Amino acid sequence: MVQKAAAAVVAVVIKKMKISKMLRPSNPVTAVLFLLMVTSVQSAVLPEDRTEALYHRYEGGGMVIDGPSVLVRKAVAEKFSVSANYYIDNVSAASIDVLANASPYIEKRNEYTLGLDYLTQKTTVSTSFTNSTENDYEANTAYLGVSQDFFGDLSSLNIGYAKGWDTVGKRGDLNFEEHINRHNFKVDWTQVLTKNWIASIGVNTVTDEGYLNNPYRVVRILDPSTGLGFRYQTEVYPETRTTTAVAIRTMYYLPYRASIKFEARKFGGTWGIESSNYELAYIHPYGDHWIFEGKFRSYSQTEADFYRDLIDPTDPSQNTQFVARDKEMSAFSNISYGFGVSYEKEFNSPGIFKKFGVTLNMDFFSFEFDNFRNVLVHDTNPGEYAVGQEPLYAFDATVTRLFFSIWY
Repeated sequence: MVQKAAAAVVAVVIKKMKISKMLRPSNPVTAVLFLLMVTSVQSAVLPEDRTEALYHRYEGGGMVIDGPSVLVRKAVAEKFSVSANYYIDNVSAASIDVLANASPYIEKRNEYTLGLDYLTQKTTVSTSFTNSTENDYEANTAYLGVSQDFFGDLSSLNIGYAKGWDTVGKRGDLNFEEHINRHNFKVDWTQVLTKNWIASIGVNTVTDEGYLNNPYRVVRILDPSTGLGFRYQTEVYPETRTTTAVAIRTMYYLPYRASIKFEARKFGGTWGIESSNYELAYIHPYGDHWIFEGKFRSYSQTEADFYRDLIDPTDPSQNTQFVARDKEMSAFSNISYGFGVSYEKEFNSPGIFKKFGVTLNMDFFSFEFDNFRNVLVHDTNPGEYAVGQEPLYAFDATVTRLFFSIWY
């Protein structure tokens, strides 16, 4: 099962947003700055016909995830736009979770998405279906969204709903089969505030029901009778979860064609995890074809109510009805910084293709865990650390995305 962690590599397809004419600069590169504003908002204009290819790679914490993605989009009868996307994750897993109680493994995830957008006046209706398969996990998601422009295209409301149904398997156990049902509701409002300033606010609520833990994850239980001083037991999660995230994004266009972008996001849910995310980016054009971007991001979260790094079975105050030791359920923080460079150019001669673009993005992450300890030291440094006193875990990661687009 591909780990759905902060490390997960996600291919982001930028959705264009219709901007009032008062905001459209004459220089094409300057105009692109505004199109980078809010990727989750799609207003009443059909996406342009294009083909996009992406190579993504994540490396860190013993995990390597990489692969290609291809998107093809074409308008039909000026009212419809159809799209198809193929996405691959090749996973090589030797993370601390894997090495603690299993062997490294290699697997592949294939994802297919078909989408349709329908435009009528100032309203866009979007729908899509996504299927993702691995050797021990299958996920299906159906999406329906409506976007409406108001007030001379200065305001945009986007409402969406997604229904997911997953099947969970387990390597080496053909009889293991569990199910998950997911419901995702989102509302986004985007507002042009001045000729140089645009902002948005979004709310996203997700409810999950079913087998929500990872069948390979284990908790650590204090047991002096073993050689290590502890033993492992399968995690047990609640069968329901509801989470809500609220995000505020804003972008300001500077007098010398550059822009600054800021995002704040708060997250909370029924399992007790609360998180905060802040990101600041600076986008600067150079000439008529280049755009450079630099950004800094910080993230922190609290632990789940039932997270335990080490369970003491003799302690009656420890409720063990639900238990987890997945490091992503623990309290941790990370900081990251990244840069991007884009080149876009129109073709001089008339033909099938209008223009092309190339983008390279790199992000560097540093993770620090507050209460998840490195149990591997008992193998590498036997006898040096007492059980429960191992050093706290930390690791660095790099995400690379190379993106090519051609419009026709």
